Amino acid sequence: MFESTTTVVGHQAFGNIGSGSNAFISFPQDHVSADNRWASSYINTTGLDVEKSNVEELEAEKPNSKVSPDSIDTNATELNAKELGAAKPETSKIQAAESNATGPGAVGHETMALDVASLDVMKPYVAEPDNSQEPQHTEPKATISVDEVEIRDQSRWTDHKEQTIRGPYDYISSQPGKEFRTQLLSALNLWHKVSPKSLACISNVIRMLHNASLLVDDIQDNSTLRRGRPVAHNVFGVAQTINSANFIYFLALKELQELRHPKKAIDIFTTEMLALHRGQGMDLFWRDTLSCPTEDDYLEMASNKTGGLFRLAVRLMQAESDMGIDCMPFINILGLIFQITDDYKNLADLDYSQKKGYCEDLTEGKFSFPVIHSIHAKPANPMLLNIIAQKTTEFEVKRQAVEYMESTGSFSYTRQVVDELVAKAKAIAMNLDAQCGNKNKTTVSLVEKIAQI
Repeated sequence: MFESTTTVVGHQAFGNIGSGSNAFISFPQDHVSADNRWASSYINTTGLDVEKSNVEELEAEKPNSKVSPDSIDTNATELNAKELGAAKPETSKIQAAESNATGPGAVGHETMALDVASLDVMKPYVAEPDNSQEPQHTEPKATISVDEVEIRDQSRWTDHKEQTIRGPYDYISSQPGKEFRTQLLSALNLWHKVSPKSLACISNVIRMLHNASLLVDDIQDNSTLRRGRPVAHNVFGVAQTINSANFIYFLALKELQELRHPKKAIDIFTTEMLALHRGQGMDLFWRDTLSCPTEDDYLEMASNKTGGLFRLAVRLMQAESDMGIDCMPFINILGLIFQITDDYKNLADLDYSQKKGYCEDLTEGKFSFPVIHSIHAKPANPMLLNIIAQKTTEFEVKRQAVEYMESTGSFSYTRQVVDELVAKAKAIAMNLDAQCGNKNKTTVSLVEKIAQI
């Protein structure tokens, strides 16, 4: 049977012992007498140097203490047979006898639990503990193994989730605009005679793309109102609004597969959506770099940005039609009329201001058609360019900018350009009506309607 000596270990290698403190641990010894158990070695854990001089100090701290043989630590560990090269003992623990110590001088000593088995330097003295009596620890079984993972298909997608994704789009769609594009398609169908099913599909796609593009446009323009209500991204957040708009783009693309010539429809969709983003990109570039474009650059931008969606509608109708009517020159002019008129109304129409805000294009810093003309009319005067650069929200500053544009004749020039474009569009429309034998002047009336400024 091993005997135990209580050894004082200095704090340096044991993280669980407070700074400057000593801990009592028990090591199995077969040569220490019971009367000399307090005369143990003081172990410096830094180098394990034996300092016998500390024995006296230890005895001073425990003058009346004696440790009887019966108070041996009951948790002495079994020897590691592999490390010591010896046979494993049959028993893993030494049972302590009942203590017979009585009287005031007999003080029982409880050893501090300290894991020294993890210290390589103590392996010759301490064997690994026997945990045969302890409950076995088992790792929790994973609820789903990799092999058991089920690939979820789209059948799990619910209407509620769909509505969540569509939220910003449904919000802007619930407040309808002028429905000009729907009216335009109905008028153009007098020339193309597309089936009701195809026309409904094309109308729905154009409506989806238009409203989705407005969601993104309002974010890019830092708008606050759309159709008299707070913009969608101020209600749902920017990130969710962008995601909703992109989601609708792809839903519209999927919708085109219902047409008679889906491959051709997808090619048309891709071409015109690229044109739309090219036009929008140049518009944003001029604004963000404070670069005033030329009038020709502006017309190219408007033809892509606004005309792109108009051309998409017409080209889809042409692909579904057997009439062979080419109305592309008409639709290109119509796109310019629509954009230039919108620029004019933003700065000069009070009714427009109530829905979108007073002169919102000035707050955005946008180089609209009247602004471009005014800047080029007096290039030596930087006043309007400075106001554009400030992106002001001040009413008086905006009004001063409007008065300056009036002084340069920019609004009258804009009306003149629109009138010229309207005359060309009406001439083309009447020619197409005659070609198709159509006596209905719906298209001509529609041109006049959008050109009212």
